Amino acid sequence: MFALVHKNKKTITFVAGFLLILALVLHLTGYTDMRQTVLIFATVIAGIPIAIKSFQALKMKAFSIEMLVTIAVIGALVIGEYVESAVVTFLFLFGDYLEVHTLEKTRSSLKKLVDMAPQEATVIREGIEATVPVEEVIEGDQVIIRTGGKVPVDGKIISGHASLNEAAITGESIPASKKQGDKVFSSAVIDSGYIEIIAEKVGDDTTFAKIIELVEEAQESKSKTEKFLNKFANVYTPAVVVLSIVVYVLTRDFHLAITFLVIACPGALIIGAPVSSVAGIGNGAKNGVLIKGGEVMDRFSKVDTVVFDKTGTLTKGKPEVTAIKVFDLYKEQELLRLVAQVEMVSEHHLGKTIVKEAELQKIALNRQPQAVRVIKGNGLAAIVDERQIVIGNRKLMNAEKINISKEIEAYAVKREKAGNTAVFAAVDGAVAGIFSIADQIREDAVPALAQMRSNGIQKMVMLTGDNQHTAELVAIALGLDEFHAELLPEDKVAFVKQLKQQGHVVAMAGDGVNDAPAIATADIGLAMGEGGTDISMETADVVLMADKLMQFSHAYSLSKATIRNMKQNTFFAVGIVAVLLGGVLMGSIHLASGMFIHEASVLIVILNAMRLLGFNRQNMKTQKPLEPVNAEI
Repeated sequence: MFALVHKNKKTITFVAGFLLILALVLHLTGYTDMRQTVLIFATVIAGIPIAIKSFQALKMKAFSIEMLVTIAVIGALVIGEYVESAVVTFLFLFGDYLEVHTLEKTRSSLKKLVDMAPQEATVIREGIEATVPVEEVIEGDQVIIRTGGKVPVDGKIISGHASLNEAAITGESIPASKKQGDKVFSSAVIDSGYIEIIAEKVGDDTTFAKIIELVEEAQESKSKTEKFLNKFANVYTPAVVVLSIVVYVLTRDFHLAITFLVIACPGALIIGAPVSSVAGIGNGAKNGVLIKGGEVMDRFSKVDTVVFDKTGTLTKGKPEVTAIKVFDLYKEQELLRLVAQVEMVSEHHLGKTIVKEAELQKIALNRQPQAVRVIKGNGLAAIVDERQIVIGNRKLMNAEKINISKEIEAYAVKREKAGNTAVFAAVDGAVAGIFSIADQIREDAVPALAQMRSNGIQKMVMLTGDNQHTAELVAIALGLDEFHAELLPEDKVAFVKQLKQQGHVVAMAGDGVNDAPAIATADIGLAMGEGGTDISMETADVVLMADKLMQFSHAYSLSKATIRNMKQNTFFAVGIVAVLLGGVLMGSIHLASGMFIHEASVLIVILNAMRLLGFNRQNMKTQKPLEPVNAEI
């Protein structure tokens, strides 16, 4: 019965509306008795869904708005106010319909995401090309995607070249060029080209599936305002019932007490905050920013200090070997081979850069290093070809008691002052060479940071494991307030804790892998999604899927706009209830007119929240292009 009524609520609403029109026609034509019957019938039809919802809430020991309306409608029927009872039930149902319809629009970004999910995949199995449902693709499958097709799973390109639209993942509509060796994500669309990939993540493990899951969870997560209003409603509703009884006792006017009961319904107050939160989170998802819920949005809006990792956050995170200097009898390629053999086991950006350089020079790397030791934050050591190889920074060289001569130190400092990271490579206890590795500052870093300052960020700090000289170059170029270099992950955590103890509300932005501890420690952890998607999604409160700092600026502006919108809705709702109750007690507002104003206020707060769906940061004024600055990862 309950399910049937709920399923047909829309039909019931429009039937009640038709009956009201019929009652008006009967009134104008003089059929008074028949009009009364139609009004009672309309009241009963429209009142059933309201009464059922009230009963369900009561079973869960909750005092709902529906309970107030049900009591008021029964009272109106008892005193013979059939017009008001019919109008009130219809308006309440119609208002509920508008709420549901409008809320569906605020969730449109999530629906669009779900609609983007690929349904089929073309795979090669046993040499035969076949089209299968995307659920049947397994890890290791060879998948073909042609022009106009959607990438069905996460994977790595093994053949071909294509231009891909990754807007569903990153929020960026500009196509990205992808070639052999590049990673692609589920739901990306091939604008032109042809690729074959090996499936690495399928089904619910794909990045796109995780995005949908996170957005769904975020839209269900409540802000502090929403939690307070829910608790408030449970106290407010019974209080209104008691006050309406007091009104009746004082005035002996049953009609006035019933009117007071209905008009006091806090509908706009209860719906205002959730709809703002859902709309704000939906806007973020549409723009490639995952904000994990209303409470995160609330905390983010209060951030006054941002701490940045350097590599992969302020810089592009795509370093290159700019020079290899040898100091011993080794030739450059021989030293590169030895070091790259060791770095093959490393997950660090620097190590991968050296391996990539060896591959570019077509150096064979076919021997696994022995006795590998990873020294966190400093480097690593291993045995290759029966030689002891140590690779890392000065701290590691000193720890391993490897002497750095004045000549070697002078060269290293020179390279660092030029914006490089100097990676020391020692063979059998002596420094054999230095690898210079450089990165570049992101093109959008300057305007994004300027925009964040204009929106309320008071302090910007950079923490990095890189050397002092390179860190200083980046900090000066970006106009940061502070920078601290040569830090280990635990040092970054300690610094974030110190800022919090000083009273700052801190956001920590990093790549989500090496910076995971500091990200977790901050009030708001923010991760650049592309650099380590799985870990960043789990650790951070906010994930930027396109790895763009302008997305950070948008997310911060959006959080402030969303909380501001919540407050507007709350103040408006409280004001409307106060005005209506005052009007009821003064006799200028009656049951039907009051209910109409009440439902109109609900619609107004929803429409106000929907403005967030189109929210976008204001375009910055044209700025002088940023000069390329090299900086190590």
